[in-house]
Amino acid sequence: MKACGLGAHYADHDKALYYHNAAGAPFTITYVTAKGDPITDLYEDIAAEEKARATYQWLINLSDDPDINDALRFLREREIIHSLRFQEAVEILKEERDKKVYF
Repeated sequence: MKACGLGAHYADHDKALYYHNAAGAPFTITYVTAKGDPITDLYEDIAAEEKARATYQWLINLSDDPDINDALRFLREREIIHSLRFQEAVEILKEERDKKVYF
């Protein structure tokens, strides 16, 4: 495990999932936000998808391994699709918000 770079992780967590970033900083819910307004929340989701897409592109640019790049391209494309679906949802919500409601 140590040779694979997982020695400290294994010593602390065995085989359990323990979410952390590449620098080892543990996951915190602090970065997950919600305002309660669906359109605002979707814009936050779109921004997160775009950040992930940019990260995958950066890693593709750094890598010369074709197998790794194939996996990264798949992940990048998935982020693009998620972003597009969220953008479509925003437009649907805007249309619904702007309709006159008669009772």
